[in-house]
Amino acid sequence: MGNAGRGDLVKQVILGARENSIGAVLFHQAVSQVLGINVTDVKCLDIMTMRGTASPSQLAELTGLTSGSTTAMIDRLEKRGLVERRPHPKDRRGTVIVLTKEAGRKLPPLFESLATAMQALVSSYSAKELAVLADFFGRIADLWQQERARLHLRFGKQTAAH
Repeated sequence: MGNAGRGDLVKQVILGARENSIGAVLFHQAVSQVLGINVTDVKCLDIMTMRGTASPSQLAELTGLTSGSTTAMIDRLEKRGLVERRPHPKDRRGTVIVLTKEAGRKLPPLFESLATAMQALVSSYSAKELAVLADFFGRIADLWQQERARLHLRFGKQTAAH
């Protein structure tokens, strides 16, 4: 494959990554509408689903929100019955945030079809292709984190949009 063909593939992958990002945001927007919360709150629930528990400061770090915005987000999710604050098991002064049984009931049906389709799609790739995809997604996750930090350094942490 010549450089022109490779260049076209590079552009196609970058475009595909952008389209994937747009699709994910729009899907999570639809989930947020069903749940009556905002997209950032949905991503917090996603983080909680992956981690199991998190402290408020960990959620602030993972979401990029200020501590005040994180508290407001936890309050909204708690009011909806989706998370609850519990005493930290090792630090009496701290709290951890956990998903509620209500979240365990409401969230899976919203993602069930996507999870099934994603499993089928990913399973269609060879082990070698999966290794490339795993590498790409690991590296792109790091890239997103670096670029978010770069934006905060250059433009400051904007909280008005949250």
